Amino acid sequence: MSSAETTIFLRPRPYAKFAGTLILLPLLPRPKPLKPLPSEIWGQIMALAFAREVGDLETARWSWSVLTVCKSFQEIALPSLYTSIRLTGISSLEKFYNRLHIADQKWDSIRRIPYSSPGRWVQTLDLSELLFEGHAQAVLLDSLLTQLFPLTPFLSDLSINPSFVLSRRALTSLAQREGSTRLRSISGFSYVPPLLSLPDEDPFVQLLRHCPNLEVLVIVGQGLDPTELELESGRAELPSMTTFVPLNLPKLGVMTLLSMHSSPLMLALLNSPLPRLRKLTITPYEDIPYPASLVSEFITIHGAALTSLSLFTPKSWPTRLRPSPDNLLICGPNLNHLSLESPLPALILTEKHNLQILSIPRPKADFWRVFERLLPLLPKLAVLRARDVRWLRKGISLVAQEAGVQGEMREWQRRLSRWGIRLVDADWKENE
Repeated sequence: MSSAETTIFLRPRPYAKFAGTLILLPLLPRPKPLKPLPSEIWGQIMALAFAREVGDLETARWSWSVLTVCKSFQEIALPSLYTSIRLTGISSLEKFYNRLHIADQKWDSIRRIPYSSPGRWVQTLDLSELLFEGHAQAVLLDSLLTQLFPLTPFLSDLSINPSFVLSRRALTSLAQREGSTRLRSISGFSYVPPLLSLPDEDPFVQLLRHCPNLEVLVIVGQGLDPTELELESGRAELPSMTTFVPLNLPKLGVMTLLSMHSSPLMLALLNSPLPRLRKLTITPYEDIPYPASLVSEFITIHGAALTSLSLFTPKSWPTRLRPSPDNLLICGPNLNHLSLESPLPALILTEKHNLQILSIPRPKADFWRVFERLLPLLPKLAVLRARDVRWLRKGISLVAQEAGVQGEMREWQRRLSRWGIRLVDADWKENE
């Protein structure tokens, strides 16, 4: 047999009368060799393989073990592994920063690669499960993020635990870094409004000026202190906004402002057009008059285009629940979903509304009278959700099911069934 791989030779026995060489011909055509997959397709395969549920440590370990298969896999898999970073400890964040910092020191622009790796691969940074362990840890986190943000020019999604308060220098580092226009989502930022400052002096307002492509904004305030309420009530008027240049946020569609009754940031958003704002979650402060509270005015100004409005007060100790506006359905004529907070308001409505889902903390007898009056004006209402209650599991006695909150739930279910409305619990389940 010759050394050629495509041709096979048969040689007769050495004592044959006529020696020679015969070519062995294949009976079937040879299959064509498979073409290698392009690196872009391998990158998508790796991204799908590394997609994992939050907290799945076994899958995370397997993802990093792919780097040991071969050098080609390592080159393809590394960008996918660094695309989404989720850290739960300050030590992990410090190691992550050191890795990016060392790589940036070795980066050489002569190779014509924009920005250093793996910093340029990071698109999502999730620190929402980083536990607060004290002031020293918070200071270290602030310093690390201040130095980390300039190393991640393609960062688009950023989530932080609201227990941490970022300093002005950290916010400035995030706003003024290269690639700030790529930010799509800012979630879990704790907000401490600067005292007696104009909106343009607020670091959060300055941050939003550098993020024209922002789509999701979640800000958590510090709540309202009774002494602060006295100071707010004593102010005669809001600062002049004649020289204020409105924020440019044409893509902002989801916004959450919790535990915030008034602030320079809220005033800036109130005086800025938000053409794509469709989902708003906000803490009600109806008992505080305007201009000490901007919540009701905020809903009135931006409520016309909303399709989902949620009133929510974060749980704290002690929890202070404040009333909600009663004209929510009038201010939001296009609402499909409305979630109310206790104490439930006596909603008013003068014409038919297209509301489809209504959420309340729990059914109460006094609210049924208000709700029953609205039912003829809500022809498309299909679901009423009790978000703080769950149906009792099977096997519980009928006496227990008819007592307390469960009894009220069953009574509401019977009444709503006449209108063709489903009653679901916190898990969106119906009573079987």
